Amino acid sequence: MLIGVPKETKNHEYRVGLTPESVGDLTAHGHRVLVEHDAGAGIGAGDELYLNAGAELAATANDVFERADLIVKVKEPQAAERRLLRSGQVLFTYLHLAADREQTDDLMRSGATCIAYETVTDDRGGLPLLKPMSQVAGRMAVHAGASALEKAHGGSGILLGGVPGVSPGKVVIIGGGVAGFNAAQMAVGLQANVVILDRDPNAIERLANHFEGRARIRCSTAQAIRDELRDADLVIGAVLIPGAAAPKLVSRANLRDMRPGSVLVDVAIDQGGCFETSRPTTHAEPTYVVDGIVHYCVTNMPGALARTSTYALTSATLPHVLALAGKGAEAAMRDDPHLCRGLNVYKGHVTCDPVARALGYPCVGAGHALAA
Repeated sequence: MLIGVPKETKNHEYRVGLTPESVGDLTAHGHRVLVEHDAGAGIGAGDELYLNAGAELAATANDVFERADLIVKVKEPQAAERRLLRSGQVLFTYLHLAADREQTDDLMRSGATCIAYETVTDDRGGLPLLKPMSQVAGRMAVHAGASALEKAHGGSGILLGGVPGVSPGKVVIIGGGVAGFNAAQMAVGLQANVVILDRDPNAIERLANHFEGRARIRCSTAQAIRDELRDADLVIGAVLIPGAAAPKLVSRANLRDMRPGSVLVDVAIDQGGCFETSRPTTHAEPTYVVDGIVHYCVTNMPGALARTSTYALTSATLPHVLALAGKGAEAAMRDDPHLCRGLNVYKGHVTCDPVARALGYPCVGAGHALAA
């Protein structure tokens, strides 16, 4: 199979769908890989490394999309890329469709087979292709929030770790999953005052056992969120409902209870965000202010740490790329129900129920669609 790797075009997105090492594994299995010129520049992987791994180079993204059977990316295809997709082509990347009707419509019109990293599962009920980027984003959230708290960036001028004789800042993390846990690790490491809110009793117990008093764990309710926001310096929204739009857990009215110059970091922004006042931002202009509260809502946070993020991501995606290329998409998904759960759009139909419900579309189950 011919696998195509275009250069990412989203604002300040430096990751790439395959590393030279991944290309080497694919070519060793007899596949051809077509990589757009300079696609790996953002991770320090020049064209020569891809050529040495057995890749062919393409001058433009148009060449990649025109020739490749399987497109492997990182971020959702931008409008210009979606116009290049064709019926029967396979797209394997992050999609986050529940908050993006325009992209969903374009993918349906294309006739392509669109498999989303973020809804592929594993036999432990996890999301193995989302996990590495959630780890990066969770850790980054504390760095981004700490920077936004600086007075020059519009924040209140609080140092999260404090200094002797001065109290540390308070970090409230809503959601104790992979992103929230990693954010908590970083915040605790900075010696901030950390509170984690979660609704799952098992997660609450797991978090309490791990942090052993270094973070306060609280059951997440509307009242608990309001209570903790009042004296929070940094609030990190890390709520995830797989494939679905994120619930709005902090309203605009809640902002009035917060201290001016406090910071909200919305890790869930790819899924629409978990703060009512969230709107997508970029690394070029990462923050904005609403009612005196600084918002950081960058939709591709891990793209800023491109090398770490790319290697973490491709180590998780490569086995699936090998399966898709080796068996063909339909056969690979029939053989692997976890990969099949990644199917979001197929032959013009939405096949992921949370996406269909979020956008009001009929859903054709992935298994049924493939059987038909």
